Amino acid sequence: MSKPFVMLVDDEAEFIDTTTKRLEKRDLKVLTAYSGKDALEKVSSNRNLEVMILDVKMPGMDGLEVLQEMKKKYPLIEVIMLTGHATIESAIEGMKAGAFDYLMKPCEMDQLVEKVQEAADKKRSQDEKIEKARMEKVMASRGLS
Repeated sequence: MSKPFVMLVDDEAEFIDTTTKRLEKRDLKVLTAYSGKDALEKVSSNRNLEVMILDVKMPGMDGLEVLQEMKKKYPLIEVIMLTGHATIESAIEGMKAGAFDYLMKPCEMDQLVEKVQEAADKKRSQDEKIEKARMEKVMASRGLS
């Protein structure tokens, strides 16, 4: 099974650098963005992205705004919210808006990798169902069902 393709979005460069190295050591393909706007621009040219690891508190566009935009444009990409400022309200809001999960910063790397794998598995399963439905539609349109 191929390793997940993830995007790490956070305004703290040191956090991104450290976390990227740790994720890459575990064979994940990592793309980085330092703002919500940057993340949304990069997603449009990386359509095979599976999981976004997204910081909640960022200047400009915050994590919840990025999540809402992601779910409008790319509903199948799974989003894991990360925050050092966890509030029950923001967790609930994130889950209602379609986040796959919500983790406290700093989180255990093994826990993060496990959540990324679960999120990638969910996205792959959805992609397979969509592909199967497309194939069935094509077959039916040709009288081959």
